[in-house]
Amino acid sequence: MLATGTSSLIGAIPTPHGTEFRVWAPVARQVDVVLTANGSRHPLSAENYGYFVGLVRNARAGDRYRFSLDGGDAFPDPASRYQPEGPHGPSEIIDPHAYRWSENESRWSGVALPGQVFYELHIGTFTLKGTYAAAIAQFPRLRDLGITVLECMPICEFAGKVGWGYDGVDLFAPFHGYGSPDDLRGMIDAAHQHGLGIILDAVYNHIGPDGNYLTKYSDRYFSEDGTEWGPSINFDGRDSCPVREFFLANAAHWISEYHFDGLRLDATQSIQDSGSHGTHILAEIGKRARESAGSRRVVLVAENEPQDSRLIYPVEEGGFGLDAVWNDDFHHSAIVVLTGRREAYFSDHLGRPQEFISSAKYGYLYQGQYYSWQQKPRGRSSLHVDSSAFITFLENHDQVANFGQSLHVRLLSGAARYRAVTALWLLSPGTPMFFQGQEYGAETPFHYFANHAGDLANAVSRGRREFMLQFADQDTPEMRACYFDPEDRDTFLSSRLDPSEQQKFPAIVRLHADLLALRRNDPVLNQNVGSFVDGAVLSDNCFVLRYVTSVGQDRLLLVNFGVSLDLPHIPEPLVSPPAGCRWQVLWSSEWPEYGGCGSYVPDRFGPWHIMGECTQLLTPLKSPEPFHPEKPKSGVSK
Repeated sequence: MLATGTSSLIGAIPTPHGTEFRVWAPVARQVDVVLTANGSRHPLSAENYGYFVGLVRNARAGDRYRFSLDGGDAFPDPASRYQPEGPHGPSEIIDPHAYRWSENESRWSGVALPGQVFYELHIGTFTLKGTYAAAIAQFPRLRDLGITVLECMPICEFAGKVGWGYDGVDLFAPFHGYGSPDDLRGMIDAAHQHGLGIILDAVYNHIGPDGNYLTKYSDRYFSEDGTEWGPSINFDGRDSCPVREFFLANAAHWISEYHFDGLRLDATQSIQDSGSHGTHILAEIGKRARESAGSRRVVLVAENEPQDSRLIYPVEEGGFGLDAVWNDDFHHSAIVVLTGRREAYFSDHLGRPQEFISSAKYGYLYQGQYYSWQQKPRGRSSLHVDSSAFITFLENHDQVANFGQSLHVRLLSGAARYRAVTALWLLSPGTPMFFQGQEYGAETPFHYFANHAGDLANAVSRGRREFMLQFADQDTPEMRACYFDPEDRDTFLSSRLDPSEQQKFPAIVRLHADLLALRRNDPVLNQNVGSFVDGAVLSDNCFVLRYVTSVGQDRLLLVNFGVSLDLPHIPEPLVSPPAGCRWQVLWSSEWPEYGGCGSYVPDRFGPWHIMGECTQLLTPLKSPEPFHPEKPKSGVSK
């Protein structure tokens, strides 16, 4: 078994005396390093548990190489730091210490979860150039909007020229099509200089099929169990210790060698670990990531479709010790309200007021109740979990691509309703996450796209078509109009953000900017992580959330997705407990600067007249200070 340590224990590591190579290849009796420039072969020495190690004195950073097993074919390094010719080409030796980080980097203290605003992006479509370097120009705009943490979709080397990255095969190598490893370091360095944290979407539940050479080195990388994307990783079976170390080293690699501020762990329900090693692999990944960060703070986020709250329970309480989880329940309820559609996995959500009240108070909506779409209970109790641990969103890469013609949800909803739901989202407890382009009202779609060949390309196209049929009763002409072949080059090209759209809808930009400033600067809302939140249903479409404080400066969030509502049974205009407390409107989604029709003066139309398709924030009449938006704080932890 390989001892626990840093990511430098495997792969090609430059030293002053040459390059040290280390690889796990238990299938082989002999492993040679083959330098591709001259074809020279350099034998490695066998170690315990199937490892081979050796120093090649004439190998330097920039040289390309492969590993030859038992004198036969040569393959890329499983822990390659760079594949400049793609996953089937030779690996390149990379010196992780050659990049000169900015002076500010030594003072960067990382990211703590409370108070952050996430922004998910795909490097290949975030700009027209689709590179790490090109992304940097957008950072000041996002910072000024109020974004504090960027979340990059997977960037590990994958087959083809374009893709989402979830079929990565070289987990230590940044995708060559986006730039060099130092280009990636430059992007992360620039993010930190702009006060932005940045985390990476890591896929530890399967490996892509094209360009995957792991089984050439060992048949123990994968278990007999499978996921919907391919074989499961062997985290708990025979010879699984080196496999676990490979993935733990990978988590440390991104934190230590690239200075990422954390990881988003994809589809953790498909990471199988029976507990035979004593500690679940997810808890070990979290521990290793934090250790590799040193004094910096990192954020560890999980996607988990079954909504297993143990992911964010402390380790000492039987949990995995991660920081946050994606909250699909909030998204699904919001989509029903925004679009009126309830197909497929939206079918258990009605978009009713109680769903949003429960989400604000408890995070997940399903915490063990029966879920008819899957015909089984779903979720686990999260009643004692801090609200910041739930990442809420109206969009993410999956949800935009899966619905209709892969359009942003703003284009599928009425304008007033979209503003009202957006305000509910950004003023509710939880940690909000934007998806690229959402912040300025992008009209470009975001499709699922790939670039495979032969039978694999046909299988991906067929699988995508079958997946989309869950949103329709049959394969109709209308349904076919919503299907875009992921292997068609135009599907990718149409998914790239158009920078000319950034100034097209200033009201949308201002809506988001003002809401984020309100969330950040309001003396009650910026403390809502530790505040008591309650709510009440006022009608089938209307409800109120109350942020309760101990100093009498509560906030009321009035949300109405239906027509205007009168509540004449309340005796006094805008009066509610505590006794004698009168309220005034602090903010309204119907203000003209956001494209609304205007908001009336309180009490103009009688007691508690609540505007239709509107969200309003109310404050006690004697508010200490009016709200003034300020520039956002950085993602640096305090």
